[in-house]
Amino acid sequence: MTDEQAFPPQQQEPPGSTNAMTPVPDHGEESYHGSGRLDGLCALVTGGDSGIGRAVAIAYAREGADVAISYLPEEKEDAEDTASWVERAGRRVVLLPGDITDRETAAGLPQRVVDELGSLDVLVNNAGYQMARGEGIESITPERLDRVLTTNLSALFWITQAAVPFLKEGSSIVNCTSIQAYDPSPTLLDYAATKAAINNVTANLAAMLGPKGIRVNAVAPGPIWTPLQPATQPVEKIESFGQDTPLGRAGQPAEVAPAFVFLASPSDASYVTGTVLGVTGGKPVF
Repeated sequence: MTDEQAFPPQQQEPPGSTNAMTPVPDHGEESYHGSGRLDGLCALVTGGDSGIGRAVAIAYAREGADVAISYLPEEKEDAEDTASWVERAGRRVVLLPGDITDRETAAGLPQRVVDELGSLDVLVNNAGYQMARGEGIESITPERLDRVLTTNLSALFWITQAAVPFLKEGSSIVNCTSIQAYDPSPTLLDYAATKAAINNVTANLAAMLGPKGIRVNAVAPGPIWTPLQPATQPVEKIESFGQDTPLGRAGQPAEVAPAFVFLASPSDASYVTGTVLGVTGGKPVF
């Protein structure tokens, strides 16, 4: 393990803060260059304040899309920072604070996007929650299980149900699953189960919505350096985070965002649906 590959020990409490991380993740702020692949589209990115969601919001804006960002109210600072990058790309941005574990809040997001931006063309179900502190199934409290299942799975259903009436031919849904769906960690039993379910939902939705010309795909990230890691992992796990991948390191959010761009592009991915695209540092996704 080299100094460049290791992270210093650190810990936060959920949901975590970007600026409190060492090092601060790379979301593509200085590196991502767009080429108009999403010109004129309007996208909703849940969990768009930080991590993968922030990188996706920045990339979408630089590809020509207006972006609505859903986030927890306590993540306001991160959300406003993300919004500033969208605006610097010359695109409109809408901030949508609220807890999507509340059904009414989650189901209301698509209508709010259409009210503010005029349409909804791309739905990115990115928001997720995990907790890896504790050993054994006994450590999974009813409160933790409810939060994981509701954030990762129920909210995805509620938001997607409300979004479909606004989506038209050529629109797309991109879900965020995980390497955990294929290679689950015992400390993430509940989280991994939701990600496996999202794979199934993705395939079924693709079959259901294909006749309407709506594509449904998913991205399966591996270990990615986001606030979720220091906020939910044991501190001793942080230093070696990502070292077990074939590439020998964790990925950055900026390295995941291009997969979301490809799957959302109505030209590049026009014949791609029902697919899970792995961005895992070499861990197999099959």
